[in-house]
Amino acid sequence: MQYSFQWQRYLCISISLFFLLVVLIIPLCTIFYSGLQAGWQVFLESLQQVEARNAILLSLTVIAIVLPINLFFGLMMAWLLANFDFKGKALLSSLIDLPLAISPVVAGLMFVLLFGVHGLFGGWLAAHNIEVIFALPSIILTTLFVTFPLVVKSLLPTLKTLGNQEEQAGLTLGASGWTIFFRITLPKIKWALLYGVVLANARALGEFGAVSVVSGNIRNLTNTIPLHIEILYNEYQFTAAFACASLLAAMAIFTLLAQHGIAYWQKHKTTTVAQG
Repeated sequence: MQYSFQWQRYLCISISLFFLLVVLIIPLCTIFYSGLQAGWQVFLESLQQVEARNAILLSLTVIAIVLPINLFFGLMMAWLLANFDFKGKALLSSLIDLPLAISPVVAGLMFVLLFGVHGLFGGWLAAHNIEVIFALPSIILTTLFVTFPLVVKSLLPTLKTLGNQEEQAGLTLGASGWTIFFRITLPKIKWALLYGVVLANARALGEFGAVSVVSGNIRNLTNTIPLHIEILYNEYQFTAAFACASLLAAMAIFTLLAQHGIAYWQKHKTTTVAQG
């Protein structure tokens, strides 16, 4: 029976590989080719321009701020949903999924309506000289909005599968809550947590739509790497645009390799423990 569908299997494999070649591999190779076409010297000079350095620095700053917030709220929400039953649990779970369904542009507009000059809190913010829209806080808020579900979604299946029997045993033996968390819970979920962090950081680094709406595209101030690439491309600075795009693509490939590495080590550890 397993050989009767052999030609269908090879057909599906061939179609899948052809599809990936056309829509993924060839375009990705084109980005690297275009970025390096003028040589390594021009490539490095494009990345060392003041605007490029500021865009890279801003993107890294946003990630550095968003990461601990994602870790805290992602852990808390996943632990809450995995271990407790309460009224509104289904609603909370649906709300966590909402940023994955809403267009990033719509997400950016929501924050403009809240914190813009004519927004709900805009008058109060202006009276107290607090800048949110067209400044770093709005970029952080929109990035948080589009990335925090990724940590929760990575942790939740692992927490549900492993259960909380070990934590209950720790409580019975008199261990404190922090001891249980750092000695029992965190080691169990460390690979899933790392996987979620890698995904969230990759999403934050490449976010364009929501950040474009709230940033104002102010050169050297609110332009992240994707926004800087768009400006370079619109100004016909193709070599510099493709150089920055190559950097972003390289980071995406590194993220992919990190994901596979995490999955491999998690599987290896599980197999070792099972054999032991």
